[in-house]
Amino acid sequence: MPKPQKAGSRSRQQHKKETKRLKRRRQKRKYSGDNVHRYKAVRDALKQFYPGEPKGNLARHLNTLAWLVSGIAGSKRSNYPEIAKKSPDGNKPPSREKRFSRWVNNKRVDFETWFTPYAEVLLLSLVHGPLVLAIDGSEAGRGCLALMVSVIYKGRSLPLGWIVVKGSKGHFPEEAHVSLVEQVAELVPEGTDVIFLGDGEFDGITLQETVDDKGWKYVCRTARNTVLTDDGDDFSFQDLGIEPGEIISIPDVDFTREEYGPVHTIAWWVKGNKSPIFLVTNMELAEEACYWYKKRFRIETFFSDQKSRGFHLHKSHLDKPERLATLMIAACLAYIWMVYLGDFAKRTGWNKIIHRTDRCDLSLFQLGLSLLEHFLNEGIAIPVSFQMGTNIEGVVQPLPDEF
Repeated sequence: MPKPQKAGSRSRQQHKKETKRLKRRRQKRKYSGDNVHRYKAVRDALKQFYPGEPKGNLARHLNTLAWLVSGIAGSKRSNYPEIAKKSPDGNKPPSREKRFSRWVNNKRVDFETWFTPYAEVLLLSLVHGPLVLAIDGSEAGRGCLALMVSVIYKGRSLPLGWIVVKGSKGHFPEEAHVSLVEQVAELVPEGTDVIFLGDGEFDGITLQETVDDKGWKYVCRTARNTVLTDDGDDFSFQDLGIEPGEIISIPDVDFTREEYGPVHTIAWWVKGNKSPIFLVTNMELAEEACYWYKKRFRIETFFSDQKSRGFHLHKSHLDKPERLATLMIAACLAYIWMVYLGDFAKRTGWNKIIHRTDRCDLSLFQLGLSLLEHFLNEGIAIPVSFQMGTNIEGVVQPLPDEF
């Protein structure tokens, strides 16, 4: 004779069965549907910036870009085989790899068509204050160097434009800096206040002239032996005898032997640093210039996120600058999306669910990666945007009441 069940035992058993069933469904979906789910969300977001429903080559290129952005975010890698694993489209992985390669090698896939629209809306979402632009270079790909201009946002730098050349180390000439600044300037909304931060690995004046002509404020680093002129007397920073912890302000001097100016020059030795840095600016106050220049180091976070801490762009296996520059369109869009998700998590409280309730130790980029994984695991619709501070109505379920 079967033993009578205790009250509530049947409901508990049913609950366990239901829990196991849901877990199996989630596991099945995790391996069969998450990649498609992520891809469709990215594709729908990308095509919003093109009039009407994309057709023909535009639709094919847009779909490939969506697979690349989705695959880079999903695999956290930038080489074709790893991206292909996270980009199922019904074809074998080698076929998908060839598709990515054709897109990257296609000379008609240009920056103006496939990145500019998203960079423009990004800047429009940030014009509530001055845009802080930083320029810097780093190794990228196989034997390539990338010079990048980014906009600083909450401890991260969001890419706006880049130039890629062959080389493993060294500095970009001033002409490359000027060319890139001109390219990015076309994206900046008219009437916007801009603060430009440069790592002046040159002693020319063309960059300062270019930025000045645009009405931007700037702070650029220069060399200790740069010639300065005050009332006809030549001197350099190395004549100042600066000590650790000091800031020496030298306003209204002419810069270099070409005597560009007057400009404001600053010698600044931060305590704990091995050596001072030397700045040239069109700002009046030395403290203000130093405050803004500190933010230039945020661009280093982009390169580290794109490399060892994120998408491993340096292991893309691409050694041709033009191809790497094209692949960076997808990698940079994926990066902007992850920073958006991290910012979204903090603004909506999801960070307390996927991380800690007392504090957040993750960068916006890492937080975005975690939120994407959580939404996929829980079957929650994925918000995709390339604008900071925006909410997408009807996309994300509300947080539980206990949070």
